[in-house]
Amino acid sequence: MTIYFIGAGPGDPDLITVKGAKLVERCPVVLYTGSLVPAEVVARANKEALVLSSEAMDLDQIVEICRQAHEKKQDVARVQTGDLSIYSSLAETSRRLDELGIDWQVVPGVSSFQASAAALGQELTLPEVCQTIILSRASGRTPVPDKENLKSLARHEATLCLFLSISLIRKVVRELKEVYSNDWPIAVVEKASHPEQRIIRGTLDTITEQVEAADIKATAMIIISKVLNEQNFNDSKLYDATFSHGFRRARTQE
Repeated sequence: MTIYFIGAGPGDPDLITVKGAKLVERCPVVLYTGSLVPAEVVARANKEALVLSSEAMDLDQIVEICRQAHEKKQDVARVQTGDLSIYSSLAETSRRLDELGIDWQVVPGVSSFQASAAALGQELTLPEVCQTIILSRASGRTPVPDKENLKSLARHEATLCLFLSISLIRKVVRELKEVYSNDWPIAVVEKASHPEQRIIRGTLDTITEQVEAADIKATAMIIISKVLNEQNFNDSKLYDATFSHGFRRARTQE
């Protein structure tokens, strides 16, 4: 018996992995995170499966369902949005399962930062411009460690992807303006990969007004990066005809 933590992806039901979909189809218990998981994903469950939403549950109740399934030797598909490695409650739940001696595994999913980059048609790293992506959030009701404050992260000038922060857009902009110029590029992707997906592109000077005018208050990714407006970058060495590697010999320049 195993609890399978399954990343269902950012919203498009086709973005769940094949492995994740097969587990939803065969597990006798499916425990999903409410309306954030596409209905089409949950609809894959067997007609005889016990399908429950954890939307109104606390951690004790979630663990109890897993414990009961363990007693009955029933596998559980614990279906959550995005990928379990980021802001998912995996750590706290799996710790409790370990205490109970219940086996668990993780099936990765597509994160909303990846779906947002796809919506923008944007590579988040560019040769010799930016080679680092920082995934974080603004400090709000859930605090962020002092050393991970936005100003500190921004000083790296890496691509900065902020989860769970759109309601704090004024705070985000205020703090980033202490490091970046007013014309620093920024994009907001609301409900990435959903049919109602919306994209806003702007600068630190314009984005607050744009977000508020669009009435975006939740389920949005904020991406701050100089790569968003960069066109004059060097090609990588990956496909450079004059660059040799283990699978290709360089062609001699004429």
